[in-house]
Amino acid sequence: MTTLRLFVAVCELRSIARAAEQASIVGSAVSKRLAQMEETIGARLLTRRRHGMEPTAAGESLLEHARLILTSADRITRDIAAFSQGVRGQVRILATASVMAESLADDVAAFLQAPAHHAIEVSVEERVSPEVIKGIKDGVASIGICWDAADLTGLQSRNYRTDHLAIVMHPLHPLAMNETVSLEDTLDYAHVNMPGASALQIMLHRTAALNAKQLKHRISVSNFEAALRVVRANLALSIIPLEVAQPFASTYGLRLFPLKELWAKRNFVICYRDVNHLPAAAKLLVDELAGKELSAQ
Repeated sequence: MTTLRLFVAVCELRSIARAAEQASIVGSAVSKRLAQMEETIGARLLTRRRHGMEPTAAGESLLEHARLILTSADRITRDIAAFSQGVRGQVRILATASVMAESLADDVAAFLQAPAHHAIEVSVEERVSPEVIKGIKDGVASIGICWDAADLTGLQSRNYRTDHLAIVMHPLHPLAMNETVSLEDTLDYAHVNMPGASALQIMLHRTAALNAKQLKHRISVSNFEAALRVVRANLALSIIPLEVAQPFASTYGLRLFPLKELWAKRNFVICYRDVNHLPAAAKLLVDELAGKELSAQ
């Protein structure tokens, strides 16, 4: 495991010396370990380029496997350490901003408050949809929650909740007095830009392209609360889940126009690699969260 960690460090840092410094050992010890590994495998794993060390084709393959192995090893260490502290299960979730802003925190809190779950620990990390999918495939977390418009190939999934996207704008915006507003109507006006790799932004750019236009971004933000503050200042309009925007709109008099596009009603899914390989605590949480979709119907 130590040699694999050193190999990954060399590949990421492009330097044996820097990898050795990071691991607090001498460079010759790193070189010796890597040479022994190459001899055992029977293939050259690293080559020196002008910009530093670089993995060969065999090295790239090993790098992918090494990251998975090290991630699993780290999770095992955390889980076993948790048992010594009296925690009988740990679940890590990767979720999109929409899921985090809407219902996930309340749903996880309700799950943890049940007497049968008091010894379970849940951690949640926010990521855009493609990174949620990649994280689950790479073994970074047991469970991912994202829009089902994302590419779920290779993963299993269950339905979670739904939401509805809406256009939110200041009451003095030029479009605010209209009875209805379509996404196409907004393409000539400034939008708030959210993380570019999110499934929503990809869909918005695609729609604009179909209308031979580009989204006009005046301000870039990282979350819905910041986007709503921009709208409140009448600097731009934004596309935000109705469920997130409604309380803010009621307080500040913002105008909301639900999108008519079919994709504007979004289905969120809980995804994982294989239900049969989920830890017991993760299975319990998946069942609890999947039940929210049924109770909402």
